[in-house]
Amino acid sequence: MRQLFIGFFRTLKGFVFTAIVGVAAVVFIGATFASSVLYEHLLESRNLDTSQEIASANFNSIYQALRNGGGHKQVEDAALSAKYTFATTIDQITLYPIPGLTARAVPSVPDAVRQTWQNGQPSTDKVGDQMRYIYPLSAQQECLRCHSEARGGQVLGALDIRHNLQKVTAQARLYYVALFLVLGLMVLLFALALMSFIGRRLNRSVSLFRDKVGSFDSIKDFNAIDLSKVDFGFHEFNQAFDHVAALVDKIKGIAVDKDVLEFEIRLLEKFIITSDVVRDWREFINNLLIDINPIIDAYALVTIFRTEEEAYECEIFWRNPPSEKTVQLFEAILRKQLHDHPYFHGATLLPLTHNIANQEGALPELSSQDIELQTKTLLLDTPKIGGIVGIGVQSTLGECNVRHMVIGSILSTLLNLVGSVKAIYKYTKDLEHYATRDPLTDLYNQRMFWELLGYEVGRARRHEQPFSILMLDLDNFKTVNDRYGHHCGDALLQAFGGVLQSAVRDGDLLARYGGDEFCVILPEASDMQAHMVAQRITELVEAFSMAGPDGNKIKVTTSVGIAVFPQHGDNPKDLFLVADNMMYKAKKAGKNAVAIPSGDEMAEVFRQAGEKAVMIQNALDEQKIVPFFQPICKADTGEVVIHELLMRIELGDQIVAANEFIEEAESMGIAHKMDYQLIEKAFIQIQRQGYQGILFVNLSPKALIVGEFAARVSHLAQQYGIAPQRIVFEITERETVRNLTLLEKFVRDVKLQGFSFAIDDFGSGYSSFQYIKRFPVDYIKIEGEFVRNMLHDEVYLAFIKSIVTLAKELKIKTVAEFVEDADILAAVSALGIDYAQGYHISRPSPNIQVN
Repeated sequence: MRQLFIGFFRTLKGFVFTAIVGVAAVVFIGATFASSVLYEHLLESRNLDTSQEIASANFNSIYQALRNGGGHKQVEDAALSAKYTFATTIDQITLYPIPGLTARAVPSVPDAVRQTWQNGQPSTDKVGDQMRYIYPLSAQQECLRCHSEARGGQVLGALDIRHNLQKVTAQARLYYVALFLVLGLMVLLFALALMSFIGRRLNRSVSLFRDKVGSFDSIKDFNAIDLSKVDFGFHEFNQAFDHVAALVDKIKGIAVDKDVLEFEIRLLEKFIITSDVVRDWREFINNLLIDINPIIDAYALVTIFRTEEEAYECEIFWRNPPSEKTVQLFEAILRKQLHDHPYFHGATLLPLTHNIANQEGALPELSSQDIELQTKTLLLDTPKIGGIVGIGVQSTLGECNVRHMVIGSILSTLLNLVGSVKAIYKYTKDLEHYATRDPLTDLYNQRMFWELLGYEVGRARRHEQPFSILMLDLDNFKTVNDRYGHHCGDALLQAFGGVLQSAVRDGDLLARYGGDEFCVILPEASDMQAHMVAQRITELVEAFSMAGPDGNKIKVTTSVGIAVFPQHGDNPKDLFLVADNMMYKAKKAGKNAVAIPSGDEMAEVFRQAGEKAVMIQNALDEQKIVPFFQPICKADTGEVVIHELLMRIELGDQIVAANEFIEEAESMGIAHKMDYQLIEKAFIQIQRQGYQGILFVNLSPKALIVGEFAARVSHLAQQYGIAPQRIVFEITERETVRNLTLLEKFVRDVKLQGFSFAIDDFGSGYSSFQYIKRFPVDYIKIEGEFVRNMLHDEVYLAFIKSIVTLAKELKIKTVAEFVEDADILAAVSALGIDYAQGYHISRPSPNIQVN
């Protein structure tokens, strides 16, 4: 019931009723109260006037009796006569003569009477419901006959007259209450009648207003809503509806359907790019087109990518199979629109590629007007990530002004999304190619050489067949580099790679090992066959020449070392060791020569390897492992904020670099122990020098299988007061491919300990994308060979740009190695690489450079 009343009074009718009754009640009660108070005031005033007139008449009659010589008896008779005449009014009349003027006893004299005796002035006083009048009796000429001792005007006494005032009777008040109830009922009935009349008019107006705006359920209903002029019967309702109509017109220009906004939110979830998306980016866009259709009835999605400086590829994704006529018409309109756009004018548009998202059903036939009016396109003046420069959608939504605006926002989101997918797809393909190939010569790289050599050893062992490897080094290459620069040196290496390819069979495997060193694997080749190939190579190289920048001919020779399986070794390491030693033997013999080992030379090779093992073990036992530090600076400011920890062996007055012993140490299984010794000594020095920057720590692959490695380093860091966040473990990419499971466990352990993780020589292996996808990598150090040659080789530069773009997308910091001059540093900074390392910054030293 209470809720029912509350609901009624919250309605417009209830409000009108309450207002009418309330106002009427307030006015009525106020008027009644005011009239009642006024009436009683007038009655009291009249009572006072009447009382005064009666008292004055009583006084005059008694005073006249006294003036006529009347005695006490006549005064009492006059008083009784007055009381009889005004029985309901006069309460008491008392004569107070001044003592000594009469022999009769004088009653007790009130103070007010004495006051009148003294001043001779009458007084009036109201006490409760009575009025008291005291009149002085002054001696007149007639009074002197009886009071000869008195003087004229002397006060002889005082007359005290007391009157009862009339009260407002209870019956009069009852009349007032009855009158109030009757008039109140009349007001209530009038309010109900007025409310009923107003309610009918309000109901009509409200119903009409509701019918006008009640059909609006979504943004789509904006165009259908009837906002024509109508009279609601009330001026205020008409004004309100006019305001609603104006508001609807404004909302039409800015409103967005909730479904569209929810779709945009879901679209953002698509930015979680998985390896499946990257693997088939076209299928991803097909699915995206299907996902769009519940919100936007889209027939086609168009993407435009820049592939070369002035060449663009365009792909059209159809929702359902279109007719041949629609395809031809769509292509013609699209080509015309791109031709008319100033950015694409004169550019080469490669053949258009068509993709079908859903093979079921058929696309409606589209006219040229449909395509031109219903196609929303977003074209950029410069390519964004992935080379994308444009995206478009063909949809009936283009006819709706409300949603047409929304397509632009969705296209911007799709532009970034599709561009990111295509970019990662492209960069992954580049990584997969260049991870196995040397970018300069397009021969296999060092990483792939070891993979192929291991495979060939296994194959030859199974088939009991020999094979050979050649190790080649260009003679005097350093002279060419120093005289003509790296650009000329790179051109010479490329030409040398071409000579090698012309000298070997189709099934032979060529690799650039690094610098000016090359390797050749000759399957099913004996020592004699290998020697013949080596001779042919030296002859072709000797006959080769190249024009230098100054116009002079550049001629080089090569020294070749040979090793044969199983004659000179039955595993990749021994075969490479022999071939490498034979190459140096050929150089010592005068260069431009071929060397193949004899029995005695084989013994000497392995004896030298044994001496190196002894040297490494002694260095570990005698605490001769010493730390060196190479600064790494911010590429844009040059501020040194990182140092890379490098391992050296102190051998008397000599310092032995890691590349001379690290492979042997790893084969001996003690590299991780050397890491412990190195890290502890580095921590001691960091504590002593007060270094507060970041430290990169190179780790050997053996560290991956030592379960307590991360915990032990964490204990050392805690012991020497070094926060784990300042330590970055660095694994060379070449050494991780066979240990992905172990590496995953190791990275998880170091992350739990608070350390960071970096991949060194990034790009040198063929699983680069797998590493950054599978592991939480914090830093990648770009392969130094790419950095050193990027100013003179577009392939190197493109590859670095790919790595940098990919790293930024994945929030990974980048470090450029081999920064050897100011030009390279400037280029590194311009590319957006975060840090730089190399001899131009600083060479490694036993001391930490503290800012």
